Amino acid sequence: MKAERNGDISFWYADMGGIPAPRSPLPRDLEADVAIIGAGYTGLWTAYYLKKADPGIRIVVIEREFAGFGASGRNGGWLSGGFGWSHKKYLQTSSRQAVMDMQRAMAGTVDEIVSVAEAEGIDADIRRVDNLTVATNRAQLDRVRQEFEEARSWDFNPDRFEFLSAEATRARINVYNALGGYAIGEQACIQPAKLVRGLAEVVERLGVPIFEQTEVIGIQKGRVLTNRGEVRAEKIVRATEGFTAGLRGQERTWLALNSAQIVTEPVPESLWNDIGWKGHELLGDGAHAYCYAQRTREGRITMGGRGVPYRFGSRTDVNGRTQQATIEKLHAILRRLLPQAARLRIDHAWCGVLGVPRDWCATAGIDEKSGIAWAGGYVGLGVSSSNLAGRTLTDLILRRDTELTRLPWVNRLVRRWEPEPFRWLGVHSMYQLYRMADRREEAGLGRTSRLATLANRITGR
Repeated sequence: MKAERNGDISFWYADMGGIPAPRSPLPRDLEADVAIIGAGYTGLWTAYYLKKADPGIRIVVIEREFAGFGASGRNGGWLSGGFGWSHKKYLQTSSRQAVMDMQRAMAGTVDEIVSVAEAEGIDADIRRVDNLTVATNRAQLDRVRQEFEEARSWDFNPDRFEFLSAEATRARINVYNALGGYAIGEQACIQPAKLVRGLAEVVERLGVPIFEQTEVIGIQKGRVLTNRGEVRAEKIVRATEGFTAGLRGQERTWLALNSAQIVTEPVPESLWNDIGWKGHELLGDGAHAYCYAQRTREGRITMGGRGVPYRFGSRTDVNGRTQQATIEKLHAILRRLLPQAARLRIDHAWCGVLGVPRDWCATAGIDEKSGIAWAGGYVGLGVSSSNLAGRTLTDLILRRDTELTRLPWVNRLVRRWEPEPFRWLGVHSMYQLYRMADRREEAGLGRTSRLATLANRITGR
């Protein structure tokens, strides 16, 4: 099935009436206290909290395209506050209590973002929902149960987790062949482009200029070099997430992993009666090639997943356009989980990139010698993680010793990715093995396929 529209950044912008007109570029050389590279969630949250903490601080935000061009305006709309990284890897350089503190702080981003949106008048279609993970075969069910127990063991409030029988799962969403699953409460879904565009407007009202259509061509201590001029600043924030590999010298810092989505036409009420989904839960499954879905404000279904996972050399897409093969894979996932929706028209398809560190764990930090700060490598959890990153970077830049600056992701450095072609071979081998493992489990293998274990070892996931 083909999509009516492919690319145009994302459906979320079509939902808002189209791609916004760009702001003015950097007019000349400037001086500031803080220069932020990237006008996505990370850069804008950092600007917001810095300006709130110190109204007199001079901040400049520099953006190659327009605010929200990247993953902030293309993601699946999951405001989960989730901790999807390896607890054990953070534990290697901290304590169990510190990792639990980070999980608590991450979960707190849901209330924080909702509170800021209400206070600042940002209408982002925010709805409080549960997050539902569904198993559709025996191997998935065992794995999902293990994930459930592991997550509860680290959580500050285990009562927000609920394991569901097959009947209880299908009572929420009538997923085909659902054998069970688990729900996590206290999460939310959003319209992501509305959030990032609204946040950009708030930051501007606070007195922070956002210069768009301005490409950064180099970063040095105290200097950001662009195609429009130079910004001199004591502190520089690299908030480029999935586009980091495009910066000179950062080619192997974070891998640019592709993720794509499709969205259906509005679902008729008669079909919703068959599907259920009355609680608007965030929906994922227990497959290795994981998917993510939501029911939108106006009653559409979005379905996301990896598709073609990685482009050679961490290259990025052209304005969100994705491959027909990816659209077909996502439509196949939709048909597999919700065959009731199989004949719905696909109105829009798009893709974007997210940042992946070599150990698949997010970081935020600052190099005091150079004055260069960074945050990212969220591995698909950026809606909530970027908010915590913005608050953490604010404290680091202002040299505050706080609970946030002592969290185990702060100033955590990992080794760089291998050069090409080894990156491309590793990532594509991993996802090919995941797909093979999923097929074996769907065919009746009663345990997690060893191919998936091998895939994780290849890339250190």
